[in-house]
Amino acid sequence: MTIVSIDDKKLNLTNLEKVLYPRTGFTKRQVINYYVQMAHFILPHITGKPITLKRYPEGVDKDFFYEKQCPSHRPHWLSTAPVYSRHNEDVVNYCLIDSVAALVWLANLASIEIHPNLAMAKDVTRPASMVFDLDPTQPADLHDCADVALMLRDMFEHLGLRSFIKTSGGKGMHLYVPLNTPVTYEQTKGFSNAIANLLERQDPKRITANMRKDLRPGKVFVDWSQNDQHKTTVAVYSLRARDLPTVSTPLQWKEVEEVHRTGHIETLFFQAPDVIKRVEKLGDIFAPVLNLKQHLPSLDKKI
Repeated sequence: MTIVSIDDKKLNLTNLEKVLYPRTGFTKRQVINYYVQMAHFILPHITGKPITLKRYPEGVDKDFFYEKQCPSHRPHWLSTAPVYSRHNEDVVNYCLIDSVAALVWLANLASIEIHPNLAMAKDVTRPASMVFDLDPTQPADLHDCADVALMLRDMFEHLGLRSFIKTSGGKGMHLYVPLNTPVTYEQTKGFSNAIANLLERQDPKRITANMRKDLRPGKVFVDWSQNDQHKTTVAVYSLRARDLPTVSTPLQWKEVEEVHRTGHIETLFFQAPDVIKRVEKLGDIFAPVLNLKQHLPSLDKKI
């Protein structure tokens, strides 16, 4: 056990040399170090939001489990947010990760991935953004995702809305339309469903808005259902529990355009060390998602 002090908060760190990514030998110490180095960029995107833990105690190649209820063994200084769950018919106390110390505590639990709600804990019924998960099924790949992402971007630009794109850290992409204005999940879910179905009608051979897995081979599934109070989307800059320590990384639209043009999807895979260097150069290009105020148009507006 290693005892560290962060902002006058003591933490007991355990099994620091445990390999969590067997393919590369990436250890828990390296996971914690990544989150410490990236805390300045990650924390603004997750502070104040209920966090669902996704824990990999034996590494990314072994069993994992989700944990919505913040563990009872949490430090006394760690804040929580009570949220009523209709499914459980009870209050769930979610962890709030609002400091470097809290982020280190989370990583020490081998909660490799960070999954925040789309809404703030102070009002879990009001999403701050509308999100699309672009999920390709072979032989479709990240190149097809780039094409669909650009279609979405252009569609929203026509509506007077800016959108922002990041990799999922896996095989797909996540597109965010920041709102930061009063809106309900019912509105964002209905709107995103309509957009996804419109995309499918425009290119039914490559795009599906249907959740049925047997309809997905060779297509990009535009998952609009993420716009739900009970779902989460992996945080920007979160590590992913893949073979490699990849990261959900924000992209510049010109990078997506380049992949659309060349098909060189390898340029869109970023591991932890790459992302640290990237933010040193570019800063947080996802920052506008936090504060940009946009209003969701009515569904009858012509697209």
